Amino acid sequence: MYKFFVYLCLVLPLGTTAQSIKGTVLDKNRQPIPHATISWLGGKKGVSTDTKGHFSIDRIPSHHQLVASHNGYGKDTIDVSNIDTVLFILKEKNNLNEVRVTAGKAGTLLSNLSPIKTEILTSEELKKSACCDLAGCFETQSTVQAQTTNVITNAKELRILGLSGVYNQVLIDGFPMIQGLTFTYGISGIPGTLVDNIHISKGANSVLQGYESISGQINVETKKPNPSEKLNVNIYLNSFLEKHLNLNTSFKAGRWKSLLAFHTVQPAKKTDKDHDNFLDLPLLTRYMVMNKWKLGNEKDWGWSTEFALRYLNENRIGGQTFFDPKKDKGSNTIYGNTVALNQPEMWAKTSYRFNDIHRVTAYASAFHQNQSSYFGALSYKAKQSNAFLNLQYELNSTENHSLKTGISLKSMNLDEDLRFTDLMDPRNYAGNYRRHENVTGVFAENMLSFLDGKLTWIAGIRADHHNKFGWYVTPRTLLKYDPTPTLTIRGNIGTGWRTVNLFSENIGLLASSRNIVFLEELKPEKAVNMGINLTQKFEIDEISGHISMDYYRTNFQNQIFPDYDTDPGKAFIRNFSGKSVSNGFQADLLLKLYKRYELKAGYNFLDVYRMNNGVKEELPFNARHKILTAFSFKPLSNKFHADINVHWFGKQRLPDTKLNPVPYQRPDYSENYTTVNAQFTYIFKAFEVYTGCENIFNFRQHQPILSWQNPFGPQFDTSSVWGPTRGREFYLGIRFKLI
Repeated sequence: MYKFFVYLCLVLPLGTTAQSIKGTVLDKNRQPIPHATISWLGGKKGVSTDTKGHFSIDRIPSHHQLVASHNGYGKDTIDVSNIDTVLFILKEKNNLNEVRVTAGKAGTLLSNLSPIKTEILTSEELKKSACCDLAGCFETQSTVQAQTTNVITNAKELRILGLSGVYNQVLIDGFPMIQGLTFTYGISGIPGTLVDNIHISKGANSVLQGYESISGQINVETKKPNPSEKLNVNIYLNSFLEKHLNLNTSFKAGRWKSLLAFHTVQPAKKTDKDHDNFLDLPLLTRYMVMNKWKLGNEKDWGWSTEFALRYLNENRIGGQTFFDPKKDKGSNTIYGNTVALNQPEMWAKTSYRFNDIHRVTAYASAFHQNQSSYFGALSYKAKQSNAFLNLQYELNSTENHSLKTGISLKSMNLDEDLRFTDLMDPRNYAGNYRRHENVTGVFAENMLSFLDGKLTWIAGIRADHHNKFGWYVTPRTLLKYDPTPTLTIRGNIGTGWRTVNLFSENIGLLASSRNIVFLEELKPEKAVNMGINLTQKFEIDEISGHISMDYYRTNFQNQIFPDYDTDPGKAFIRNFSGKSVSNGFQADLLLKLYKRYELKAGYNFLDVYRMNNGVKEELPFNARHKILTAFSFKPLSNKFHADINVHWFGKQRLPDTKLNPVPYQRPDYSENYTTVNAQFTYIFKAFEVYTGCENIFNFRQHQPILSWQNPFGPQFDTSSVWGPTRGREFYLGIRFKLI
């Protein structure tokens, strides 16, 4: 009996076949290909690979050949009659030369892998428009809208879901550098040529980066050190004679890789197309230098470090055309605006990877801004220092489970001093405003994958203690389901909260004559955001692309929004705990045709309102309907490319001015309008020459400044901006790369 048992154990397995085949699908660079399809030749039954390219498929007695396929790759067939494991290496459909001809890197990416719907704008996409600074990098997409908040300073914010830019979290290389004072001019201080990728996500996001994201998150990845690119130069000039120069150089110093970047803007000529005696565009002078260093690779075992230093110096001069900043600063007879700021900042990221399962990462950042500004007779001087620390532990126990947990510390010191040089000025909010915030937090985020990777669930929670307002708990959860390799359904829900920096986040109030009236002590803003998204990708012969639709709803438990309607001469500031809602629907179509053409179309519907004493009030400066179309053409020779985008904006509700004297009243709603932008780029090996025109048909909101005839009168208002104010703009630029 014993000999018979040994015979069964040793001999029988040699004559039997395993009931399943396991394997991996990789590309030519030995990188895993997720969501590749594995099926039996001649059979209909198939499976998909997981995020690491692994799969397992049951044997079928009558079938002996497995086929692996994925969009963008050629199929591969292997006979598995006598094997239990198999490795597929898929080749791209085009050979290497063909990939180079079609320019390789995609402009816009929409990953099926991330549980969070994330739209990625690459450096190739950013070349389709002038993209002088971060605020100008969103011309070819529908999710983010760059909105001018004050025509005097040309300050801008980035809006998602029709909500103020303060509700989406803007990160620079994953760090919270746009906060408080830096919110006002921060997005303009990042040159577009320094941007490598922009990651845009809507609604409740990961809790790892903090508690402040309510409407979405924008993570700006700046260029990385790449010693193979020795020099990058970008020179730009527009028809207003504003000049930009950008220089990037990469090099190695021992084991370190480094990037050194320089950026400057020199002022335009004085322009007043409205003949209202106010500059259409402030005179801007900016200098920025940045140095990044990198050692090691965070994917490898052991230590890796990255850190960056950046310094920004900026001066803006605006106001009346005859304003002389040397002698009229603070004048109560000639309205002028000056902004002078200095901002040093740094960030660092250090990781130690024990193995493929365990990693510890420390994040640290800090910045200081010193700002001195004049708005007519108002002097605004402010200083802010911020520090951020985050220690995070990562556990990747299996391909279907990961856990990230850690602790964080955020500190802010803000000192704002407001004074009126005119002692008879009726505004009474002058004084010194100081805030000191310390927020300590703990967080954990768990990701689980089910159904062979088709279902992914992220559950995250953080608890933060504010030194003044106490504890806040922020839970968020996200689900992603892939019914097929090309169809993805996502849903998310979560809370967010933030403290308010009233003056820096509403800089238009300082430039206007409205008196700011604080009715009560301000509490943190809180909201719940929930959303659902559906993305269908497709590839048919020479046509590929995707269709995406999503709906997000934001409910505020407390919101602070200046009340412009009760009294046109005042802005009332209070906590609003009633019903305040943002409903946002968006549909996008992306088509790539015959390796030459790309077409985008997007539609946004926004319903942003609050209920006040049972009456629905639309919040101002939101187009209820918005349509984008963008078209690109690049021949297979890759010698040039032409790009055009068209934006149509529906009407927007404007602040109520019925109580003003008749000459200073404005309509309740803006008009519909369309802007058309086009650019042509020609490539000479290392050189690229690009030229274009923004707002081709010269649409302008005429005389956006209310009561411009009397800038020190009670009706003077610079914040009622709903459309373009400077008209048509031509530009010419040169890019040069030395490898």
